[in-house]
Amino acid sequence: MSPRREREPYFTPRLFQFLTELKANNTRPWFDDNRERYERDVKEPMVRFIADFGPRLKTVSPQFRADPRPVGGSMFRIHRDIRFSKDKSPYKTNVGAHFPHLRSGRDAHAPGFYLHLASGQSFGAGGLWHPDAPALTRIRDQIASRAKGWEAVRRRGIPIQGDALKRVPSTYDQDHPFAEDLKRKDFYTTREFREREVCSPDFMDLFLESCRTAAPLVKFLTKTLGLSW
Repeated sequence: MSPRREREPYFTPRLFQFLTELKANNTRPWFDDNRERYERDVKEPMVRFIADFGPRLKTVSPQFRADPRPVGGSMFRIHRDIRFSKDKSPYKTNVGAHFPHLRSGRDAHAPGFYLHLASGQSFGAGGLWHPDAPALTRIRDQIASRAKGWEAVRRRGIPIQGDALKRVPSTYDQDHPFAEDLKRKDFYTTREFREREVCSPDFMDLFLESCRTAAPLVKFLTKTLGLSW
C-alpha cells in the first residue's frame, strides 16, 4: 500500500507576502510587473478553494453557492472602484470571496457567507451587511413581533457585529427585550483566522466551521427576507 498523502494547503505565506508588498506599492506598474505572482499565489489558490468549497457549503444549506469562475464568480475583483473615492489606489490589499444566496445574484448586501484574507486581518463572516431600508425594516419587524425566533438565535451565543443606531427607532417598543438588536443596521458575525491557520491543510474545515457557527443567524435573516433555506 502506498503511504497516505497528506493534504496540501490551498494558501501559502506567499499570498500574504504579495498582499503586504502590494500595500506598499499600490500602483499599476508594480502590479503589472508582479501579475504572475498574483495569478499563481493569490488568484489561482482562491479559485481552487472556492471550487472545492462548493460541495462543503451545501452541507450548511443547499441554497448558497460557491462560484469558481475567475471573473463574475464568488471571488471579488482585485481592482478597487475609485470613481467616487478620494483614495485613488487602484488595487485592494485583500482577497475576498462571497458565497451568496442562489436568488440574490452578486448582491453583497444580501444574506450570505464571506471569506476575507489580508495580512494581519483574515476572517470568515456570515450574515447581512448594510441591508437596504425595506430589508432592514422586515428584519426589525420580525425581531419585534416574533421575539421567540430571534431569541433562539441569541441563545446560540453568536456575537453579532456591525453598525447600530444610538436609539431604538420610534416605531418599536423602547423597552422591548431585544431593544439593542432593534438598533442594529448590520447583522453579521465573524471569526478571525491567524495566517498559520489560513496556510494550514485544515483551513477549509476551519472556514466551514465558522459558516456552521453563523448558520442560525443566516437562516433567520434568509427566511425573514422570504428566501428559502
